[in-house]
Amino acid sequence: MRMILLGPPGAGKGTQAANLSMALKVPHISTGDIFRANIKEGTPLGVLAKSFIDAGKLVPDDVTIGIVELRLAQEDCKNGFIMDGFPRTIVQAEMFEKMLAKQHTGVKLVANIFVPDELIIKRMSGRRMCTCGRTYHIENNLPKVEGICDACGKPLYIRDDDREETVIQRLKTYDEQTSPLVEYYRREGLLKDFDGTKPIQVTTQEILDEMK
Repeated sequence: MRMILLGPPGAGKGTQAANLSMALKVPHISTGDIFRANIKEGTPLGVLAKSFIDAGKLVPDDVTIGIVELRLAQEDCKNGFIMDGFPRTIVQAEMFEKMLAKQHTGVKLVANIFVPDELIIKRMSGRRMCTCGRTYHIENNLPKVEGICDACGKPLYIRDDDREETVIQRLKTYDEQTSPLVEYYRREGLLKDFDGTKPIQVTTQEILDEMK
């Protein structure tokens, strides 16, 4: 199964991709995760990507396309993939289509997860992270001691791309550059809409049902 997940930042694409990956036994490929790994390691790609991500802008096509092509060449992608965070523009979508056509294959489903902007801002700006990997939220997943991780006792922090002003900029960028993909894939007959405000498992099952 070759699937693309569309939706604004904070819509829950990563969570759904992880659930679907487990159910379908194909890899969840997140360009965001690849970039964050490179940022953490301080690689040249990471430094370049961070400058765009911190400003709430999209990473350039040539950088993104290159890492996607390398990733899809790996053995675990031979039976399919779930693409999360790519493509983000119609140019990327067209390049991706050509890339897959060379392999005599193509995307089978584009799942568009929609969530209102105001809910996304509340979701993302309320997140708190710990270096140990634990994630909290100031409304629905508070630590026992404010600002301190339950697991390791270290202070929590806000990721740069979760700050409210950056979230608002990211949503604006999405609306301007990425949302046209919804109509692009709708015209291609590949797109189905899913309500991202529903419970996580309900949305996962609806996507799986659509694939049957």
